[in-house]
Amino acid sequence: MATALLHFHDGVSNAEAEIRGALEKAGVEVCAQAAPQNRCPTIIFFSEFSDGLLAAVRERTREAPGLVLTVAMAGCSIRPAESWRLLHAGAADIVPWDCGEPGVSQIKARLERWAALDQLCNSRAVRNTLVGESPVWSRLVRQIVEAARFTRTPILLMGESGTGKELLAHVVHAMGSSGNHGLVTVDCTTIVPELAGSELFGHEKGAFTGSVGSREGAFALAHGGVLFLDEVGELPPALQSQLLRVVQEGTYKRVGGNVWQTTEFRLVCATNRDLKDLVARGDFRLDLYYRIAGWVFHTPPLRDRREDILPLANHFLRVFQNEDGASELDATVRHYLVTREYPGNIRDLRQLLQRIAQRHVGAGPVTPGDIPEEDRPSEGDVPAHWETAQLDQAIEQAIDMGTGLRGIAQATTDAAIRIAVQSEKGNLQKAAKRLGVTDRALQMRKASGKF
Repeated sequence: MATALLHFHDGVSNAEAEIRGALEKAGVEVCAQAAPQNRCPTIIFFSEFSDGLLAAVRERTREAPGLVLTVAMAGCSIRPAESWRLLHAGAADIVPWDCGEPGVSQIKARLERWAALDQLCNSRAVRNTLVGESPVWSRLVRQIVEAARFTRTPILLMGESGTGKELLAHVVHAMGSSGNHGLVTVDCTTIVPELAGSELFGHEKGAFTGSVGSREGAFALAHGGVLFLDEVGELPPALQSQLLRVVQEGTYKRVGGNVWQTTEFRLVCATNRDLKDLVARGDFRLDLYYRIAGWVFHTPPLRDRREDILPLANHFLRVFQNEDGASELDATVRHYLVTREYPGNIRDLRQLLQRIAQRHVGAGPVTPGDIPEEDRPSEGDVPAHWETAQLDQAIEQAIDMGTGLRGIAQATTDAAIRIAVQSEKGNLQKAAKRLGVTDRALQMRKASGKF
C-alpha cells in the first residue's frame, strides 16, 4: 500500500486540503505522524528553494534514508544547481505538483515501489544475510535489492576485500526472478589458464588428455540463474574476450565441441581493484567493462560504517556460540571493538570474534581477558578519550552546512539513542542503562515516534 507522511514547507499549508484530497482519492494513505521504525516515507511540498528546505530534507533522511520525495508547487522555479543540492541533502527526487491524474499517479507509483522495497529489505533472505543499519549500508542494500528485483542488468560490485561482496551476490540471487535457480560462483583468482576453458565453457569427452567424460562448465550450470564472477579484475585477457561473446550473444562452445550452446543468466561481478584504472593501463577490455557494469555499486569499508561493528560482533558471537542466548559484550570489549582498525574489514571482524568466542567460557559476559593477547591494543595505542577524528569531521561538516549548536546536539543525542537501542535489539531497559538515562525517558521518546 502507498503510504506517506506529508510535510508542508514555506507556507504551502494553504493547499494542504487539496493535496491530501488528491492523494487520498488516488489511494495514498497519509500517515498521522512520522514513524521511523516503519520507514514511513515523507513527501515535502515546497514553494521555493531555501536553506530551511535543505534542513528539512536532512532531518527526515536521518530517520528514513532514501525515503524523502520533494514536490515543487505550481509556479516554483528551481534551478539545476538547487535540484542537485536537494538530492545531495538526501531527497530521492524532485517532481512538480500536479493535482491531476499524471502527477498523483507518479507519486503513488514511487511510494508503491518504496513499500515493495521495504518488504524485500525486511525479508528473511536479506536480514539473515546482511547485518547492519548504518545509513551508508542501508542505502546500499536498498539500491542493490531494487536492481536485483526489478532489473536483469549485470551488476558490478567494487570495494575492498572483506566488505561483503559475496554476500551481496547471494542477495541478488535470492531477490531476482531467478531465485529458484542456481547461483554459480567462479573465483577468477584460482582459474588455471590451461583449464580455464573447461572451467567456464565445459568440455566434451576426449577433448584433452584425461577428459574421460564430458563436463558442464559454469556458463551451463548458471543457465536460468546467477553467475557470480569473484575478482573479475584478475581474469586473463584471453578469457575476457571469450566472456564478452557469451555476455553479448549468450552462446558458446564446449572445449572440443562443434555445437553452439546457449545460456542465459544474471551476471554479477565483484572486484577489489579499480577496473577503470585497469582499462586505462590496457589490462582490462573497455567493451567488457561496459558490458558487466550495468549497475555499479561500491561496498563501504567497515571504517565507514562503524555503527554496524557491534551489531555485526553480536551476530558473529551468536554464530560461533551456536545459541540464541549468546554472551553479552562488556563495556571495555565494546569500546575495543568500535575503536579497533579492521584492515580486512568484515572478514577481519568475523575472525576476531571467532577467536574471542573460542576463548570465552561460562555464561557471563565477554570480558577483556577473552581477547587474545596478540589482538589486544598496546598501552600506547589505547585512546584516552572516546572522541575521534571522525566525530570532529562530522561536526565540521554539519557546521559547514549551516547547522547550529542545538541541531548538532539534537542529532548527536538521537544518534546515540538509536545506536544504543539497535545494539540492544530494542531492549529499552538495557539501552537506558548504557546511556545513563531512565527507562521512562526512552519510552517517552519511542511513544513520540522519535526512534
